[in-house]
Amino acid sequence: MAYAIIQSGGKQFRVSEGEVVRIPSISAEVGASVDIESLLHTDGDTVHVGGDQVKATVVEHGRGKKVIVFKKKRRKQYKKIHGHRQDFTAVRIESVGAGSDKSD
Repeated sequence: MAYAIIQSGGKQFRVSEGEVVRIPSISAEVGASVDIESLLHTDGDTVHVGGDQVKATVVEHGRGKKVIVFKKKRRKQYKKIHGHRQDFTAVRIESVGAGSDKSD
């Protein structure tokens, strides 16, 4: 089974062809094709480190679930509530290791 490790927005993801992955928000239109740098990819037998591209298509942009941050100090009448929603871009992986084929 072919898969790749990609990096986007400081996070790493394990992806395979046909999979839809939510990565941190990128500036690309819905339906556009994007190339994401591959840190590592394998075709089942051999492992290739770096140098290849993973082709993906942008499916949607959105915002994740709200995360509530609640701070409290007992007996001090101190409470603070803060919410956060992370932006994301959902991409469908079209091909793994579709960049320049280097013979190692």
